[in-house]
Amino acid sequence: MIKIAQLSCGTEYSGVQAEIEKAASIVGAKMVAPDVDLKDIDAAVEEFGFSPSSPQLKMMIARAVQLAHKRYDADAVFIASCFRCAEGALVRNEIRRYVQNHTRLPVVTYSFTERTKSGQLLTRMEALVTIVTRKDLLARERQVGLTAGIDSGSTTTKAMVIRDNEVIGKYWLPTAEVVPSAEEALENALAEAGVKLSEVEAIGVTGYGRFIVGKKLKAKLVQEELTVNSKGAVWLADRQKGEATIIDIGGMDNKAITVRDGIPDNFTMGGICAGASGRFLEIVAKRLKVDITELGKLADAGDYRKINMNSYCSIFGIQDLVTSLAEGNSIEDVASAACHSVAEQIYEQQLQEIDIRQPVIQVGGTSLISGMVTAMKDILGQDPIVPKNSQYIGAAGAALLASGFLEG
Repeated sequence: MIKIAQLSCGTEYSGVQAEIEKAASIVGAKMVAPDVDLKDIDAAVEEFGFSPSSPQLKMMIARAVQLAHKRYDADAVFIASCFRCAEGALVRNEIRRYVQNHTRLPVVTYSFTERTKSGQLLTRMEALVTIVTRKDLLARERQVGLTAGIDSGSTTTKAMVIRDNEVIGKYWLPTAEVVPSAEEALENALAEAGVKLSEVEAIGVTGYGRFIVGKKLKAKLVQEELTVNSKGAVWLADRQKGEATIIDIGGMDNKAITVRDGIPDNFTMGGICAGASGRFLEIVAKRLKVDITELGKLADAGDYRKINMNSYCSIFGIQDLVTSLAEGNSIEDVASAACHSVAEQIYEQQLQEIDIRQPVIQVGGTSLISGMVTAMKDILGQDPIVPKNSQYIGAAGAALLASGFLEG
């Protein structure tokens, strides 16, 4: 059984400990707490270089030191603190950095509330288990045979067909009914590739609808989107060796993932609100009466500095949008402000939970919105890489990883 070391503060008092353990058990993992003697805590805090006021935070530090010095064996690390605690947020991030500097264990950090449920943690736990159990598969650089991948996303469904490491067919459409959307995407991707479904040697599926689609299509691989998307991103960007950071702004949430040689080692996902997602940009485009494909060009022609827009909450963001238009601001400036608001929230919420590594690869459907890429460039101070077919990362990753089931 996969052992996930839990470094946390307040999970017992907030009532979420049972939810954490439930999420881990669903994916075949067990939450464990590194053993710490009382005499070890002061020494650990001194080594760490920061002494928090909370005894539980000191315990978190001591457990992290046990892992760093290999006094306790674990396969992955889950670091969590209450989102209301500023000191907890500081310690959580520094512990994450400390563990990464001293071990090669995959790490995920999480800010919980008393309403956190196992379903919200499931993708994160599944990703940790996948990284541990399928590390060799994730590290493969080439796809072999004829495979197909389907990304059953919240907003769009994508399919891609790959033969011997070359894309030969792809298709996407808005997600309606999950299974029919997946079947239509796959049918059209196969038509472009000029092959029949019976010729496909393996199918991989990811995304929100992966379980029902995977069962329907008898997929060889049914896997969460964090590891699949990272695989597709580094393959499409030709950055499977060395380090990279992946920023994936999706339809309902966003992800920031760091990788070494194609293998994720730290990731964070989601936000406080859908204001930092493609959904917010869709709402903005609709309010401006333009197609979402036109929003990027509008944003590039505008000046975000003329407008104060906060997409920390999608409702407040739309209120700012309406107010800005009522004040006579141009739709170009509003579009630019919307893109920068999303970029700013991603920086404040997601990118503070990882150490950004070069290069930065920007993917997902929103990477096709040029104004969104410009906004990320302004925030990061550098041009992100936007690979060809960047919106197909999930489908590409699923097809790539499915090829690993052809041997034998």
